[in-house]
Amino acid sequence: MDVWDQDYVDMEVPAYIAFEKNNLGDFQFGLVQGQTDYRVHGKRADFIWNGIDEMKEVSGRGFAEIERGELLGHIYIHLGDDSAFRAVKQK
Repeated sequence: MDVWDQDYVDMEVPAYIAFEKNNLGDFQFGLVQGQTDYRVHGKRADFIWNGIDEMKEVSGRGFAEIERGELLGHIYIHLGDDSAFRAVKQK
């Protein structure tokens, strides 16, 4: 992520984002965790999400696209921070 350092990003668990086949998914980085509802348009997945950040309800939006074997995207916290991210598929 380009806003938070890796120590924060992996604070509770190794950061991840998962997209399931039913247009739902989930993610966690640092103290932020959420559930997503996504739609695919070509190679891009746009999503909205809701969850918690330090025990406070939060929501937002984001997008992700696979480029050269990596998932590149951006996540926005409603009325808060936003950050680009890069993820690689776990084996």
